[in-house]
Amino acid sequence: MQSMDRNTIIGFVLLGVLLFVYLFISSKNSQELQGQRQQYEDSIARLDAAKKKAADASRKDSAVAKVALDSTVKGWARAIGGTEEFQDVETDLLSVRFSNKGGQPVQVALRNFKRSDSSQVTLIHDGSDKISYPVNTAPNQSTQSGDLFFQFKGASKDAAGNHTISYEVAGNNGETIQHEYLIKQGSYLVDFNLKINGVSSLISQQNLQLQWTVDARQQEKDVKYERQQSQLVIVEDGEYDYFNLFSNDLEKFEKPVHWASIKQQFFNTTLIAKDKFDAGQVEWTSPGEDSSSLIVAAKASFQKKLSGGNSVVIPMQFYYGPNDYKVLRSLGVEKMDKIVNLGQGFYAFVRPINQYIVMPVFDFIKKFIASYGIVIALLTLFIRLITSPLVYSSYLSGAKMKALRPEIDALKAKFGDDQQTFGMEQMKLFREAGVNPLGGCIPALLQIPIFFALYSFFNSAIVLRGESFLWAHDLSTYDVIAKLPFTVPLGFGDHISLFTLTAVITSFLISIYNMNMTPDQNNPMLKYMPYIFPVILLVFFNRLPSALTWYYTVSNIITLVLQWIIQNYIIDHDKIVAQLAANRTKPKTKSKWQSKLEEMQETQKRVQGMQQKKGK
Repeated sequence: MQSMDRNTIIGFVLLGVLLFVYLFISSKNSQELQGQRQQYEDSIARLDAAKKKAADASRKDSAVAKVALDSTVKGWARAIGGTEEFQDVETDLLSVRFSNKGGQPVQVALRNFKRSDSSQVTLIHDGSDKISYPVNTAPNQSTQSGDLFFQFKGASKDAAGNHTISYEVAGNNGETIQHEYLIKQGSYLVDFNLKINGVSSLISQQNLQLQWTVDARQQEKDVKYERQQSQLVIVEDGEYDYFNLFSNDLEKFEKPVHWASIKQQFFNTTLIAKDKFDAGQVEWTSPGEDSSSLIVAAKASFQKKLSGGNSVVIPMQFYYGPNDYKVLRSLGVEKMDKIVNLGQGFYAFVRPINQYIVMPVFDFIKKFIASYGIVIALLTLFIRLITSPLVYSSYLSGAKMKALRPEIDALKAKFGDDQQTFGMEQMKLFREAGVNPLGGCIPALLQIPIFFALYSFFNSAIVLRGESFLWAHDLSTYDVIAKLPFTVPLGFGDHISLFTLTAVITSFLISIYNMNMTPDQNNPMLKYMPYIFPVILLVFFNRLPSALTWYYTVSNIITLVLQWIIQNYIIDHDKIVAQLAANRTKPKTKSKWQSKLEEMQETQKRVQGMQQKKGK
């Protein structure tokens, strides 16, 4: 034993010596390598400085020659070899920078919206988005319009403050392409008219192949949640459709496309074809769980047959703006208000609840209350009041079940493990007492659409963006009372939300109360559900908007208050017991459902008895 201990000690000492030698050598080599790298970088820096000095001298020497060249070069040679210049346009809503390269916007900022870091919301940044199409610039040779340098033709502003700006590129034989933009005051729409003179020579087979690339960047505090809320939205042949952008994919569209949009959580960039594209496809790449600021990189390709002669005008529009239901609806563009997710896909049935109940009530309350947190609380109170008859019905059914608990427990003790007989006798007891065992479930199920409607509403309500309440600085995202030094998986994140904690605690109290009202306490799931459900809420609610968790907290508090009032002041338990006793004396008629259920139970009991005899 002592020999083994001695060998162990010697082994550890040798390992320590080897580790020390390794670290010493690594450190020495690292220092030598660092010195060599520094010498190399210094040499490169001196070489770059020399190159820059030579380039500057060359540029100065050729400046005069360049002016002379620009005055003589015409046609495609001038368009291909130009220099980039910018023009800036501002309205009350948009700041747009145009470039003559491609004759298009290269920067678009929304003047009335800020990011979480207080910088302006920018939907196009440094040429991130691009419109381009192939143009025939020589026999058997085409060039993308986005790579051509257009000539700035001028800008004007009318009395209403609307701006018009146009670019033009001319070919070798008089053919021209013009990009004309109209930016109106009070509008997030930018009209874009593509005018082509000489279609037969400029566009192969008179089939315009328009490419639209969008590089959507982070606008909100939680980039991962913003990716989850982002979608490709499109109207094809009059039908609205959407695709989640959380993973890479490609979608093709064979029918006419009216518009396509890259929708982020609260903003979108949309291309609208007034005369519709004939077909198209959209391919996108998402960084997934990457921590970068990229939301999605999308590339669309649309086809349009130009059949209007040798000179055509293709009217289009861009929308750079918020996902605001009222704003989008006022545009008059087919189904564009559906970009705002008030209920879609499987949950599309809740959209009318938001459109005709939740939003009108929310807007009405907001007229009188400045704080959005108070507005949410009052909206919640309104919803709970109109659903209170369902709550009362549920609690009344629970009270009846509680009154029958002693008799149900007696049936369990009597029949033991014979679940078939117990089930039949329990149904008989319910029928004699006039109790519907599903009476407490049905009202609760009817409230589920309201929850999903409010979940969609609070997730998409841009009016809550940047609005503070209590300790929450922004109701459109989660509140933070503590940052964790690590990230908890399953979507919990690296923070703790206080509104989530209040929602979880109040949900736990409701679960405990409901468990006491449930007659069947031998079911393990019912025993542990009050503890499991709040944990599930804690994990999945922690990254939800604080408006939603605040609503859930208020709703739970109202539920607790209603339970206490109904149980103590409205429901008369002695009267319920007397009513159940009176029900047993009345003649009973079985419904078709009850008769069918008892018939099935009887058949199952006979089959089980036959199997037991066969086993013996």
